[in-house]
Amino acid sequence: MDKRTFLKNSSLLVGGVLIQPMISCSPQKPNQTMTTESLKNWAENFEFSTSKIHYPKTVEEVQALVKKCEKLRVLGSRHSFNKIADSSDNLISFQNLNKIISLDKEKNQVTVEGGIKYGELCAYLHQNGYALHNLASLPHISVAGTIATATHGSGVENGNLSTGVAAIEFVNAKGDLVQFSKEADPDFFGAVVGLGGFGPVTKVTLDLLPTFEVAQVVYLDMPMEALKDNFQEIMASGYSVSLFLDWKSDNVNEVWVKRKVVPGEVLDFPEEFFGAKQAKVHMHPVQEMSAESCSEQLAIPGPWYERLPHFKMEFQPSAGKELQSEYFVPMENGYEALMAVKEMADQIHPHLFISEIRSIKADELWMSTCYQRDSIAVHTTWKQEIPEVMALLPQMEAKLEPFNPRPHWAKLFTISSQKLQERYPKMEEFKSLLAKHDPEGKFRNEFIDQNIFGK
Repeated sequence: MDKRTFLKNSSLLVGGVLIQPMISCSPQKPNQTMTTESLKNWAENFEFSTSKIHYPKTVEEVQALVKKCEKLRVLGSRHSFNKIADSSDNLISFQNLNKIISLDKEKNQVTVEGGIKYGELCAYLHQNGYALHNLASLPHISVAGTIATATHGSGVENGNLSTGVAAIEFVNAKGDLVQFSKEADPDFFGAVVGLGGFGPVTKVTLDLLPTFEVAQVVYLDMPMEALKDNFQEIMASGYSVSLFLDWKSDNVNEVWVKRKVVPGEVLDFPEEFFGAKQAKVHMHPVQEMSAESCSEQLAIPGPWYERLPHFKMEFQPSAGKELQSEYFVPMENGYEALMAVKEMADQIHPHLFISEIRSIKADELWMSTCYQRDSIAVHTTWKQEIPEVMALLPQMEAKLEPFNPRPHWAKLFTISSQKLQERYPKMEEFKSLLAKHDPEGKFRNEFIDQNIFGK
């Protein structure tokens, strides 16, 4: 896939309990319980180590597979860029376990099966008067995979998507169903961002907000100098704010500001914003690309789920040849971290599609990249030039080292397990909790062994 095609496609009450008739939100594999197909991740930068893929249609079938298989991992939307979801033995696909189970209008919560994708869930929530607190850039990723890796959107007051979880159910290594709730179970905080290590997540309950509208504008060519004394103010200037850079100049190429529409209040998007000018046409994060796939801009209000992602729901990503890395540093070090990366600008931009800077609120989830610290995420979408990019990552990590960066669990990094141990205060408790629910390592793989257990 060429650059143009990739960039175009990389888009993206009354009380009581309403019980849904198990609403299925995407096509299922009919009459199929297992395949032996060769499978790659979404970006096609690696092929899974097994071709044995199971397609259970019920929780009971999941339990039976767990009891039967000596080793297995769950396959999500395949949007990971490393081997976190890989298995050399068995993969379980949840594409047939993708239903909305119930909507509780007293607790303002929705319960879904683990395989449902955000793009399948959001319209239903909006139609019923509800919203999620945030969304990632692309809407096609699965709920279970997203929370397992602490995937996020942006906003200084918005936690990552895992922070919207109120309860979780998984099948442990014995094949037993285990349920944790935020209110009742201290181990909940260790299991939500579970990296796939506790077993297949069969059910997730999410906290909901009343539905709302968002409007966004894009500002062009903001001098980086403006970030020096105003970084946190800029990142807090909307419900969600993203900076896009190609590192070719001393400007931030684009600033995307998304603001919540408050009934009765006038939206205030000034024409000039810290030296940047408001765009008068729709923009793509890479300015020379068509904005057809991007969510509406120009301060046009729309439902939360059509504005918080950068790309429209109907633009489904295909096998785009790209690589991604992302590092989380404390919010107070955000500007210094950007300046450190900027020292590599001449090395970075030849291999770059675009970099994005976002903010995420601190949380209490043990393995969250934002555990107990408000964070800035330095995200980079690279061209699929694997040797060159893999040589650059240790250099970028060295530049960020003074800020104790935590890498996104599902993206490319070379940070050692020793440093990961140091940067996650609850790492030992996490490993003990894994051992409790998976004492023989049924759900462990090369990624878990290397990065969590240091083997």
